[in-house]
Amino acid sequence: MSSGLESYINNTVSIITADGRNFVGTLKGFDQTINVILDESHERVFSPTTGIEQVVLGLHIIRGDNIAVIGQIDDAVDSRLDFSSIRGEPLGPVVH
Repeated sequence: MSSGLESYINNTVSIITADGRNFVGTLKGFDQTINVILDESHERVFSPTTGIEQVVLGLHIIRGDNIAVIGQIDDAVDSRLDFSSIRGEPLGPVVH
């Protein structure tokens, strides 16, 4: 998995954690256990009744054992989205 992450360095990524949280930011680094460092990051908080709230975090570290999915974001598409009109149920935690 780590060799695939090298191509994401200095690109915008979305990370979904095992507890259902969604973080977006610039991937600055990672280690062998997939602990990641995000810069200029924010958390996207979904709600079925209001738009997506974006909580600014800045520099943020996420432990690798809490990461479920990492994916690269297309900045051009992401910048055109109107987050105030998007509704969605929050993700639940990963259940083993």
